[in-house]
Amino acid sequence: MAKLYPSRFARIQDKLATHSEPGLTNAQLLLVNHDLQPVEPERRQWGFWNFVGFWIADCFNINTWMIASSMISGTGTAGLSWWQAWICVWIGYTVAGTFICMTGRIGATYHIPFPVVARASFGIWGSLWPVFNRAAMACIWYGVQSWIGGECVTLMIRAIWPQYGTLPNSMPASSGTDTMNFKAYLVPTAGIAYFIWTIVKAHGIGPIVKQPGNATGSDLGWGMVLGIMSSIANFATLIVNDPDFSRFARRPSDAFLSQFITIPVGFAITSFIGIIVSSSSTVLYGAPIWNPLQLLGNLLEGANSAERFGVFVIAAAFALAQLGTNIAANSVSAGTDMTALLPRYVNIRRGGYVCAIVGLVMCPWNLLSTSNKFTTYLSAYSVFLSSIAGVIIADYYLVRRGYLRLRDLYSAQATGPYYYTLGFHWRGYAAYLGGILVNIVGFVGAIGVPVPKGASYVYNLNFFVGFIVSSGLYWG
Repeated sequence: MAKLYPSRFARIQDKLATHSEPGLTNAQLLLVNHDLQPVEPERRQWGFWNFVGFWIADCFNINTWMIASSMISGTGTAGLSWWQAWICVWIGYTVAGTFICMTGRIGATYHIPFPVVARASFGIWGSLWPVFNRAAMACIWYGVQSWIGGECVTLMIRAIWPQYGTLPNSMPASSGTDTMNFKAYLVPTAGIAYFIWTIVKAHGIGPIVKQPGNATGSDLGWGMVLGIMSSIANFATLIVNDPDFSRFARRPSDAFLSQFITIPVGFAITSFIGIIVSSSSTVLYGAPIWNPLQLLGNLLEGANSAERFGVFVIAAAFALAQLGTNIAANSVSAGTDMTALLPRYVNIRRGGYVCAIVGLVMCPWNLLSTSNKFTTYLSAYSVFLSSIAGVIIADYYLVRRGYLRLRDLYSAQATGPYYYTLGFHWRGYAAYLGGILVNIVGFVGAIGVPVPKGASYVYNLNFFVGFIVSSGLYWG
């Protein structure tokens, strides 16, 4: 017998609802669906090498190159030499790997995603704001990574049809982009080949590695600090939501050394290629080019058919790398987090669709217009996510000593241990806001408003400051 509905709206509502267990209350429907439940034993398939493969695939993308090359492309505090930038990369990603292992262990132990982990420290309903923060950042990153992939497509087309580079522009100047690149947005071997090619074009690696940095004294010191923080900022989102991936681990140990070793090694190797390629642009063109795709486009100028084919192959491989990174690190992450915001109607797939739409409308090309804008953005969202990470890690390791009551994380009963006050944990929010407020003045300075130098120095250490203050306030 066909199901009867009291109204057309009720029929549409039922059609849009995701699959759920029968007999759940309205409150339970707001807390659980298939994507939020603990991973069943038969789906816990990730072993040591699965995590190694995941991070190797994730490390090889243009964004990683840009972060490393931006350390040597600027002036003052940004103008590091190649080896100084590489030291920053090693330190930054080692620290990031440590944080990843700390949050990842929660997921690997209890097999629950980040939105559920956050309920223990922020409250059953209070966890929705940190989840929204993470989902919003995933959408922004999705747009940035997609735009970079679109630039790869542009290079592929230009390599085949050079006249595509002179395509008439129909986009307004205020849009920050042009018709050629906007169309492309819609529509490890290559990296090594690119690495070798630029070295050959620069007549050997000697002229590249002999270039000194232009930062000295305190500028050099703070330049290296900023380089380290940029590397950590690249992982700020993944530090928070690593349980989304580690929950599929067979054992907690499978998610430890595999991530702790692979992250700094994999990202350091990718960054080294980006650093050398960017350094070679100084030899070739007289100034460092922080965007490897812009440098690849310059190589098309006056290129013969063989060189154009080389650009096509490299750009195609980069586009594939961007696609893989975007799906794993952004689309799936955003989809998982959005399921917690409206679990009755949103699953991972629908959340991925929303992520793609938001990623387009936020105009990602504006963030990539200069290396300064890019690094400012990286620092800005570190402020918010470092405070979330500080609260979650302090709650799990220092307060609860690794113990969670799994069933209560899915309960909206006022007597539950994670319901706190009306579903919100005031201590978690006080610590979170404390970690943000200590960085606010420096953030204002980063966007161009004059502030005391001390505030700028604090902001230069934004992730550490936010994490230490938030975790200290929560524990205290």
